[in-house]
Amino acid sequence: MELEVIPAILVKDRAELLRRIAAVSPHVKTVHIDVMDDKFVPNKTIGPESFSDLPKDVEYEFHWMVENPQDYIVKVPGPHIHLVHIETVKDWPAVDEAIKKSGGKLGIAYNPSTPNPHVLIAIERAQRVLAMTVVPGFSGQKYMQEVEEKIRELRLLRPGLDIEVDGGIGPDTAKSAAKAGANKLAASSAIFKADDKKKAINDILAKAGGD
Repeated sequence: MELEVIPAILVKDRAELLRRIAAVSPHVKTVHIDVMDDKFVPNKTIGPESFSDLPKDVEYEFHWMVENPQDYIVKVPGPHIHLVHIETVKDWPAVDEAIKKSGGKLGIAYNPSTPNPHVLIAIERAQRVLAMTVVPGFSGQKYMQEVEEKIRELRLLRPGLDIEVDGGIGPDTAKSAAKAGANKLAASSAIFKADDKKKAINDILAKAGGD
């Protein structure tokens, strides 16, 4: 499957969100926006009130690290991917209805400690799976290689599914994640701490696709 590097943005104000989108949008197809409510994870970021009239030259996926994700999804209309954590969902029909109302697509995300059988229960609803390779909440954490076994299992079970990884992704970990079966690589610090964003993105892609 085609590899894609997706810049992941974790910020607390709209101005910084727009600056980061502008810095990477000429070089990528998709931007990943993290949303945290200080309940599911111990951090709080911008929310749906900041997502109106975003630049239209890229596609967006929203990573909802929140309780009751359906309440957020309906506030962000458009053909976006909405990644919801299976650990937070208490009412799948409500999530499905929110996706339908928003005009978006459903993806499911899961934490490193969540076993694959829990993922498989929800996977038929989703067009993408996001495997967290850090404990969610903050950027700059170390990649958890032990998650790769779960990724390998999912890839064997669902050969055509988009599998994304998020957490500690950079040139040093991209190859290992891709070899395990991930074809979407969400990277934050490795891109946004670099002076040359295009080079940082291309370096991750080259390492992921290397022999």
